[in-house]
Amino acid sequence: MIDMKPWLKNYPEGIPTEINPDLHNSLIGLIEVGFNKFASNAAYSNMGKELTFADIDKYSLHFAAYLQGLGLKHGDRIAIQMPNCLQYPVVLFGALRAGLVVVNTNPLYTPREMKHQFKDSGAKAIVIVANFAFNLEKVIEDTAIEHVVLTELGDMLGFPKKHLVNFVVKTVKKMVPPFSLPSAVKFSEALSRGASQTYVKPSVERTDLAFIQYTGGTTGVSKGAMLSHRNLLANLEANDAWQGVIMGDIKEDKIVVVAALPLYHVYALTVNALTALKTGVMNLLITNPRDMAGFIKDLKKNPPHIFTGLNTLYNGLLNHPDIVGVDWSRLKITSAGGMALQKTVANRWYDMTGCLPVEGYGLSETSPVLTSNPIKGDNRIGTIGVPWPSTDIRILKDDETWAMPGEVGEICAFGPQVMSGYYKRPKETEDTFFTDPDDSRKWFKTGDIGQMSEDGYFKIVDRKKDMIIVSGFNVYPNEVEDVIAEHPGVLELACVGVPDARSTEAVKVFVVKKDPNITEAEIKAFARENLTPYKCPKHVEFREELPKTNVGKILRRALKDEVK
Repeated sequence: MIDMKPWLKNYPEGIPTEINPDLHNSLIGLIEVGFNKFASNAAYSNMGKELTFADIDKYSLHFAAYLQGLGLKHGDRIAIQMPNCLQYPVVLFGALRAGLVVVNTNPLYTPREMKHQFKDSGAKAIVIVANFAFNLEKVIEDTAIEHVVLTELGDMLGFPKKHLVNFVVKTVKKMVPPFSLPSAVKFSEALSRGASQTYVKPSVERTDLAFIQYTGGTTGVSKGAMLSHRNLLANLEANDAWQGVIMGDIKEDKIVVVAALPLYHVYALTVNALTALKTGVMNLLITNPRDMAGFIKDLKKNPPHIFTGLNTLYNGLLNHPDIVGVDWSRLKITSAGGMALQKTVANRWYDMTGCLPVEGYGLSETSPVLTSNPIKGDNRIGTIGVPWPSTDIRILKDDETWAMPGEVGEICAFGPQVMSGYYKRPKETEDTFFTDPDDSRKWFKTGDIGQMSEDGYFKIVDRKKDMIIVSGFNVYPNEVEDVIAEHPGVLELACVGVPDARSTEAVKVFVVKKDPNITEAEIKAFARENLTPYKCPKHVEFREELPKTNVGKILRRALKDEVK
């Protein structure tokens, strides 16, 4: 008889194997309890300005009342498109308290990408930072968006810093291209209106939809993972239990958690923003982590207790000369997700900070975490650890039978954090679940190939499909190919991921010319006009022909094998 859960024999000490995802009826209940319990605690810090949980409570309630005053109702979708700034938690919690469904959107998306998500989700409202409003102007007429709330990066920094930051961003650095959205309402005006309106707490159940979190899934174009209130509640309860083994060791009144990953990303959304409602920690919001010098200045002013990030972020910090001045004496948890953690980076980080990174694994479809190495105990770099509480992981072989320890197959997951499906995509939903014939349980197929050790530690072996991971972000070859194929000088092309020392993988396209005069620079420029930067090809190689099957399908794998 195969032991399908060998990890239970040596589960990390102090962590329950099961959690209760039904402690709250919805995220609204969690929000209310957290705001009340930690009212006087610092909740968020950005550009030197701190807001307490009481502040976020007040402002988010005003924003919720404003949204309800617009006529938005329980279940309506609202897009949030901004980087890490103090407005984000106000808008996030305000939208949830109004009963709306949040559609997180990357601010760096091109108009084409924005239009797809807004149309697909049916978003009726959007809160957007002014820096990216020029792109919204290009597509808003093709969407169902009726209400636009416009904010500037410094809007919640207080006088006079608010005006200084907004002036520098707009006038000095010229980071706000001109746009025209005449019906847009300023964020400050929305809060002011909401303060004079009456908030009515909606009737929201834990099974109701809370987020449509867009992802490529395991293949294809961007799809909306439907995450319920219960999905998110389950994952943050598990995260609270996982971190709980060490939180008691932190004695300071203010616990600083670095939030360098964007809160619109499901990892930071759960592990940073939502978990803080359970722990009362302060999220140090890093608006632009690529500005390493500025990032490190923030770290020097706010020595961290917990750091959430990914391999490229840690590698970048390690290689910056200013990092030596940061005080790491308080650091208790370094978590790594989003992409594979390199052993050399993990070891260098440990040598510098004394805190070995804990690598985990998850997806947008799973709210997001499925497995992690223990914070205390057997932390095995190179693995993704063991399943989180109330989570079951198995390896499915090609013949749709469960693998033995050591055998390779597709990683499948079952647990309360797993999505119900893809929004308005029943076929894709059906294809991504496997029904166990023995007990009729539906398992989410992750699309990743892995294996389980004899004692229950999991390891990712490869990607099932051709997904490319660039600095923790998913890039899907189909999308890149579809865009570049629109260039009139391109006859055919194939997109693959190639090794890259900085970002783990980089995008490479192999192009067969239609126009003999087309250049690499033209291909790259065309891509930049239509794709988010991390999706754009770093390498372009021209070929006379591409390898194909006998029915004409281009063999990406053959090209990928050439560049290994």
